[in-house]
This record gives sequence, structure tokens and C-alpha cells, in this order.
Amino acid sequence: MTTFSDLGLPVPVVHELKRQGIIEPFPIQAAAIPDALAGRDVLGRGPTGSGKTFTFGLPMIDRLSNSGASKAQRPRGLVLAPTRELATQIKQRLEPLCTAAGLRILDVVGGVAISRHIQALSRPVDILVATPGRAQDLVNQKKLFLDAVEITALDEADHMADMGFLPQVRKLLDLTPANGQRLLFSATLDGDVDKLVQRYMHNPVTHSTAPVEASVDTMTHFRLMCGNRDQRADVVARIAAREGKTIMFMRTKHGVDRQVKKLRRVGINALGIHGDKGQNTRTAAIDGFTSGEVPVLVATDIAARGIDISGVSLVVHIDPPAEHKAYLHRSGRTARAGTSGAVVTLVMQEQRDEVDKLCHKAGVDAPEIDVIARPGELTRITGARTPNGKALPLPGQQQPAVAKSGGRQPRKSQKAQPVATPRGSRNQPRRRKQS
Repeated sequence: MTTFSDLGLPVPVVHELKRQGIIEPFPIQAAAIPDALAGRDVLGRGPTGSGKTFTFGLPMIDRLSNSGASKAQRPRGLVLAPTRELATQIKQRLEPLCTAAGLRILDVVGGVAISRHIQALSRPVDILVATPGRAQDLVNQKKLFLDAVEITALDEADHMADMGFLPQVRKLLDLTPANGQRLLFSATLDGDVDKLVQRYMHNPVTHSTAPVEASVDTMTHFRLMCGNRDQRADVVARIAAREGKTIMFMRTKHGVDRQVKKLRRVGINALGIHGDKGQNTRTAAIDGFTSGEVPVLVATDIAARGIDISGVSLVVHIDPPAEHKAYLHRSGRTARAGTSGAVVTLVMQEQRDEVDKLCHKAGVDAPEIDVIARPGELTRITGARTPNGKALPLPGQQQPAVAKSGGRQPRKSQKAQPVATPRGSRNQPRRRKQS
């Protein structure tokens, strides 16, 4: 058995990994870390959850802990990630290891006052984790300089391409030394990602894990026929009332907000995330969902990539995704690291042909079950229950909304029922995580 100690990592870093209960590297880590430690450019191909964060993070920590000191506004390590959540998650995973190695790590993302980032960069930062837009803003204001970067990692490069970030990524890479070490991780290495590889990487070695797919043995798929829109709304509420962590996907931001309101009206502690939510709101939702205090997360596709939360036992496509790749990435939020999980797609009659083609393209065998005619099947597959009907206020509201089923507003002398607020990250249980 190969251990992290065998890979030649700094002793304090190995001790911190051991303290977290992490001894044995995942396959991509065992294969790629030695090449990265040797200074090679590395291409890592694999889905979220395959161990990529440590694959680029540990060599970066090793290199920087042995190569001098950083200066204010001039990090020596740069990590670019497509979403705020992923950037924050990377920073949280690597921070204890950086501390053990005597390094400082900082994340800079949109949705946070840039003045806070400017102030933080006024002190030396060894590793900067950034979304491309916020990094470019800081460069434009001459508060960030990339000429001292020795090692750069691009995480979810294909997702950055899908989101149109590659022009910004190229501008940022052009500001780093041409002879710097580069590590790129992506689910796919074709198209625009390949152009990035050809332009910026030097004789890279490639390491791959299994591609994104929805046919893992521990993941089951179902198409649940749910009649019309009103019947679907009842099905959604009953599924959301189940035990366990559930992610529900909608196509639009408005759809997310509307669905959260509906669920909270019937007593389900659900929160939503999408691109228009403020960073504090998004962080609170992720923290609450990670800890289990908020059991239901309603999201647009922003949460389908890069968010690695353990214990998600059910993914629900309320709105079927537009294309099969999105189906695979959404579905990949469950059945992670050998755990089991289910994926259900809610299908109204007029969506039947569309979803049939979607599943075929995704290579998914998803039995079709009419849960309106056979409601017991909904309970069997998802653990659906009847919501308690005790309305919860929306975040920031004092009075609970009234359930459409006829619930009454509390009298002025009554206190509004409190809603559980997500705990901060310091209260989260420590988990042995894929990184």
C-alpha cells in the first residue's frame, strides 16, 4: 500500500493528513503527485471527487515551502477555479496543510467586497485561489501581480471553458512566468481545453481516472412520471420531506427561488443557490447543507460542478437538464466515494420524449415509473413523506409564510417559529473527504 509518506511530501504535511485520518492516496494522487513533485507539468483527467485538490495542492505546498518567501501582492502559487464555491472549497481543504508547512493561502472570489481582498493581499500570500474575474479585477487595479508565480493550477478547466472564462484565463496565464510549472485538471481534455494545453504547458504528463459517467454500481436512476405541473409540485414537496441530504436541480434562477419558497411554506428547511445570490448567502447555504442542518439544497447547474459534499443520498432533476453532460454532472453529486445514492428525474407528460432522448445520450438505464398512479413507489424509491405543513420563514424574514393548505397567520402575541440557521464551518463535523 502506497502512503502519502511514501510520496516524499514534507513531514509536517504528512502529519496533518494523518491527523485528518488520511493515510492512503487515491489512484490519481499516487500516480500524478510524484511527477508534479519532480517539477513536471501535469494534465489530470477525471471527474470532481477523484482527488484532484490534493493532487495539485500537495505538490504546490511542497514546492513553495522549499523556495523562499512571498511578497505582498505577489503570490508564488496560483489556483484558478470556475466558481466561488469551488475556490472556497479548495482553500478550506488546503489551509490546514498550508499552515502545517508555514504557508499562507487566500481565496479571492466575486460577490465579496474587493476592498477585503486588497487588504488581505497587502500581506504576503503564498498561494492564491481565485476565480478568473476577481483575479483580473485585482490585476487591473494593480493590487495583484503574477510575475512571481512559480506554479499554477487550473481546476475544472472544461467548466471554465463552458462558462466562457478562457479569455480571462489566458490573460492571467500570460502574466505568469513562461517557465513556471503548470498543473491542469479537467473532466475532458479536448476542444478549447486542448488549445490551452498546447499554448501554456511544456511536455506535460497525463494521468486519468475514470471519466464522468452515471453507471457506477452504487448509483440508481429512475424516471418518475408525475402527470401535470400541480401534481409534480406535490411530488417535489413529498420528496423534499424525506430524511437525508437531497439536492434538487432547476434550470433557472427564478425557478430556484420560487421552489425554495414553496418548500419552506410547507415546513421544509430548504435553501437555494444560483449565480445571483450574494456570496454570504451562498456560503451559508453550502455550510448548512454540508453540516446536514439544511437537508435540502435547490440549485441551478452552478452546483453540478466542483461542489463535493459528502452524504448526498438523492439527486432530483425537477427540471430535466438541457443536455446529457449536465445530467451526468448533476447526478455525480451522489454515490461518491463508494457510497450509494439515487437519481430521479421528474417527467411531466409533455417531457417524456425529451427525457427519453436525454437518458439515452447519457447512457443511463432509468426505469419509468408512474408515481401518481403508484404513490407507494415514490416512497420506496426516494423515502418520500408528507411535509409537516409548519411554515418556515425565508432567510431574513421574521414571520413565516402561510401554507397554501389554509394555515393561519400567527396573532401578534405569538412568536414566529424560528428557522434553523446554517452553522458556520467551525461547527461542521470533521469528515474524511475526497480532495
